Amino acid sequence: MLMGQLASAQTLVFAQAGLPTTLDTGEDDNSRTAAYQILENLVSLVPGSSQLQPALATSWEASEDATRWTFRLREGVTFHDGTPFNAEAVVFNFERWNNSDHPYGFRSLDNDVDNNISKTFVPWIWLFSGFDDVSLLESITALDDMTVQLNLRDSMSFLPAILASGYLGLHSPTAVQAAGVDYGTSAVGAVGTGPFQIDTWTTGTTTDELVLTRFDGYWGEASSVARLVILGIEDATERLTQLQNGTVDIAVNLSADDLDVIEDDAGLEAVTSTPNLNVGYLAFHQDNEPLNNPLVRQAVAHAIDRDAIVATFYGSLGATAYQHVPPNLWGRAELANTHAYDPEQAQRLLTEAGYPSGFDTELWYMPLSRPYFPSPEPVAVAIASYLADVGINVALKTENWGTYLETYPTGDYPMYLLGWQADIADPDNFLYTLFGPAGQADLAWDAPRVTELLTTARQVGNQAERQALYAEIGLMVDDTLPQLAIAHSSTLRAVRMDISGFIPSPLGSTVNLASVREVE
Repeated sequence: MLMGQLASAQTLVFAQAGLPTTLDTGEDDNSRTAAYQILENLVSLVPGSSQLQPALATSWEASEDATRWTFRLREGVTFHDGTPFNAEAVVFNFERWNNSDHPYGFRSLDNDVDNNISKTFVPWIWLFSGFDDVSLLESITALDDMTVQLNLRDSMSFLPAILASGYLGLHSPTAVQAAGVDYGTSAVGAVGTGPFQIDTWTTGTTTDELVLTRFDGYWGEASSVARLVILGIEDATERLTQLQNGTVDIAVNLSADDLDVIEDDAGLEAVTSTPNLNVGYLAFHQDNEPLNNPLVRQAVAHAIDRDAIVATFYGSLGATAYQHVPPNLWGRAELANTHAYDPEQAQRLLTEAGYPSGFDTELWYMPLSRPYFPSPEPVAVAIASYLADVGINVALKTENWGTYLETYPTGDYPMYLLGWQADIADPDNFLYTLFGPAGQADLAWDAPRVTELLTTARQVGNQAERQALYAEIGLMVDDTLPQLAIAHSSTLRAVRMDISGFIPSPLGSTVNLASVREVE
């Protein structure tokens, strides 16, 4: 185990709940936090805020109807493998994500029949609605060696914010072509333009770690840290223990119960994220009876005391979620707590739905802590207890994180805990992601009016008009309840006092560890 050595400005050890599932457009925060050190976007966020700033694009402009966007690229940038960064590289990346028949998209299982591996690029669906003719991106064109134009099927006034998403880091075309379907895995890693490059990536051992080294050819300000070790430690208590022991310099996604421990330790400093741009929810997959009945879903909602769950498992770091858009972000509906804890109402609804004695089902919970569910198993146990009180007998189940992410959309999990951490500070990032075409498919929920409203909201440039559309969507979600929002949470991180100048970004997934100051 490498020891924390930041005082000598050599090695920083960072502990999170797990290693990346993939660095090829990863679908979870563990992947994106690591990818952010290696890959860069056309547009990025100012650290600690939701303000946009140039990254690999130095400037951009839109046509009057916001359907054509032109990006001028940064000159003098190379990928870690020496491949030049230019318009050709940008076009390669966007076409690879957008076109299902792209030769280096590796969608087909024929690429690796023995191991049954293929690429899905699910986050692209969240951001651009789908692939090919369904995609919002109609085409991307290289206007010259350092200028690209994105041509959209419909106007989108906030495209630069979408491009700052942690899913859209740009990869070396040379590396992708050479690695094949294994690109992004621990077998070959990933190659970007960022401040760090991959040294080693070890999995399946007693110490799972991703070791990065400073990229000396980086175009921007070089990191003061020469070596960055990212550890995957599922248990939050163990992450804190290693921080206290000095084997870790920064630990993230800690339990609310750890706050007092951290504050009482003179060698540690607690860092919490604000605002709470996340939501943890209970999802219902409607391919499973009787969860396809909205009365049953409403009964489940009334049976659960969300306020008690937040008070018990989140403490001062949590707030009860009454809708999916966080309270400090515009785009919310005017809602009372329409699904307040009321077990008698839950039983009345079950009777009306034809289940007076309840029913049996499964509730799946995540095997590791996430920002929106720092203690997923205890929360699942509490939910099961509340449901048992109204006759709903729940079998609690879990699975390793990679399998969990692959399986929840299939219908194999009747009810499951999951959540969303903002990529950008815009309600579209919550509502379109969770309830757009891809989100509805994940839930087997058919809501064409919601799709229509979400699509219109993407095309409207006026925030007041978008607010009205999102409020209507919020009311529809509250009425039909494809998911029950549980909590918004501030993420708890702990940092060794001798590096307390490190302040992680509140958007969680966009933590750039290269910004750690050198300790004098």
